[in-house]
Amino acid sequence: MSTARMVFGYLGGVMILGAFVWIGIALHMAYTKMDELLGFLKNCSAVMARAPLRNGGPWGKLLLIGGISGIVTFPGFYLKRGELSADDLDRLPAPFKRTFAWMQWSAIGILSFASALWIVGKIVGWHT
Repeated sequence: MSTARMVFGYLGGVMILGAFVWIGIALHMAYTKMDELLGFLKNCSAVMARAPLRNGGPWGKLLLIGGISGIVTFPGFYLKRGELSADDLDRLPAPFKRTFAWMQWSAIGILSFASALWIVGKIVGWHT
């Protein structure tokens, strides 16, 4: 095996490890902070429309946390449509906002990194 393939293998492993860490943090937040989060965002129709997902097991909780993360990190779209209460967003504690921003941007980074690895692998011809 060439050095380049080994490097790409390790980079792929780091990406997969990062994805598992992200999932672990999201599930921890979903199981320990969900009621508190939904209490802060009770006037947001975009969040309340997703709230039944919390009864959907780990997958539903993961989808709900991911949805809330996107809404809190990129609120402009939801504020314009009236699906997010500006008061609720202002009342949300800063540690939650920072965590959601970190989660959203790290997920974007992990997916971008995976796509870049796949594209480079296709260009080099490692994938058929």
